[in-house]
Amino acid sequence: MSFVISIAQLNFVVGDLQGNAQKIIQAARDAHAGGARLLLTPELALCGYAAEDLYLRPAFLHACDRALDDVVQASAQWPGLAIVVGHPRQMEPGIVHNAASIVRGGRIEQTYAKQELPNYQVFDERRYFTPGQDACVFDVDGLRLGLLICEDAWFPAPARRALEAGAQMLVSINASPFHIGKSSEREQIMRERVTETGLPLVYAHLVGGQDEVVFEGRSFALNADGFVAMRGPGFEEKLLLARVQQAPEAIKIEADIAPIATLEADLWSALVLGVRDYVGKNGFPGVLLGLSGGIDSALVLAIAVDALGADKVRTVMMPSPYTADISWIDARDMAERLKVRYDEIAIAPQFEAFKAALATEFAGLPEDTTEENLQARIRGTLLMALSNKFGAVVLTTGNKSEMATGYCTLYGDMAGGFAVIKDVAKTQVFALARWRNDNDPFGTGASPIPERIITRPPSAELRPDQKDQDSLPPYEVLDAIVARYMENDEPIEAIVQDGYDRADVERVTRLIKLNEYKRRQAPVGIRVTRRSFGKDWRYPITSKFRA
Repeated sequence: MSFVISIAQLNFVVGDLQGNAQKIIQAARDAHAGGARLLLTPELALCGYAAEDLYLRPAFLHACDRALDDVVQASAQWPGLAIVVGHPRQMEPGIVHNAASIVRGGRIEQTYAKQELPNYQVFDERRYFTPGQDACVFDVDGLRLGLLICEDAWFPAPARRALEAGAQMLVSINASPFHIGKSSEREQIMRERVTETGLPLVYAHLVGGQDEVVFEGRSFALNADGFVAMRGPGFEEKLLLARVQQAPEAIKIEADIAPIATLEADLWSALVLGVRDYVGKNGFPGVLLGLSGGIDSALVLAIAVDALGADKVRTVMMPSPYTADISWIDARDMAERLKVRYDEIAIAPQFEAFKAALATEFAGLPEDTTEENLQARIRGTLLMALSNKFGAVVLTTGNKSEMATGYCTLYGDMAGGFAVIKDVAKTQVFALARWRNDNDPFGTGASPIPERIITRPPSAELRPDQKDQDSLPPYEVLDAIVARYMENDEPIEAIVQDGYDRADVERVTRLIKLNEYKRRQAPVGIRVTRRSFGKDWRYPITSKFRA
């Protein structure tokens, strides 16, 4: 005996309740046409993940209930199809569950409340939800399925309760944010649940970008032996189908298995999806960015074109008196390779005007970073003026190494609406640039980044012959210290004991602390590591403590 399970690996929009409901209804229609007896939607699919403080508004919760009613009424068209819908459920004022309802034949058969509420990294679910306590087991064609929601499957107890309640297979609906390496980690944790319970497991996952987080899809299933029986593609919407074979000796799942991509391919896809959804879901007509001839802006440009197409991307080169000829030559070259609009606005007149206006105040004082930052702020002002006039959102081009150490100018190169590579370390910037030159995953052009942009020493070009390494440790050292201290919470002494120069460690960690006030004013950016300077990083600006 067998039946088909369908997974709606879809991209939902936070707050678009009617749109999300219609997407679920269409998925149910397609799943039924494909012979499915069960459709799984992702965690909180009906309202989008995560709606944050919208969960505290009664009007939002009531609107979610109305959207659920639409799905329930539509389900009467397919009486043999069970639909698992993720949604918030208000029990009484102040008691809201992260819930999933089994909808079938025009009614809600059961509603399950998530038991384990994460409150770490980007998660803040205990702020909004009350945990459930009871298992939920439901029947599809004689097979008893135990329902879990995301974090439930990361702990043994909820799966064990489902097993004790009679489950013969586990199904988990999820919204688990991407970071590098998360896909393999996720499959391994689910394998532990399968081993503990002896039950096969189906994992339905969200896809899409929401503010700073990205969900990569890649829904999967494991047979009771722990081997992968199904895996969906990463970073794309798809209605997946898997056949469940029921036999006396075992339950077996059969479906297509998509391969796991390389680290760089995953990272590129996450950044592209993050840009596409931030721009598209927020209704921006396009993007613009300052193209400097350097590696960071080159990488952001290539990501933006892959995400949006050349017609929605505009670049502006703003040379100063210290801009090398090769910078604008390489910037023009790259813009031509990707067929984007390219303009040049020289900032020397504005720079001289600012210096003249400040001449009396600065009389007798040498030039320093003040004058360097003036150039960055002039550029930021020009980009924001173009954004105001034409509606395109400004993409900032600073990387994680710069955000960590404050090697960026507040109201200058930090000015903008979306920080594409905010969570990408400088060493990874170079690796991604080389990967993109070797690969053309979206068909927008091979080798988009001129080789000289990758090979020349990085420079902000705000004073004569300036190089990044004049004021920072080598990026290989800097990035390793940032990763260990900031991402992994390792103490200074442990990093030094592993061979890093104490002066470098002390300097980098001091800069991380001192520049919290800058990061607090930075635009939101895409999270791709285990810990980003965003929702996962909540340190006080005013503090005397340094680990």
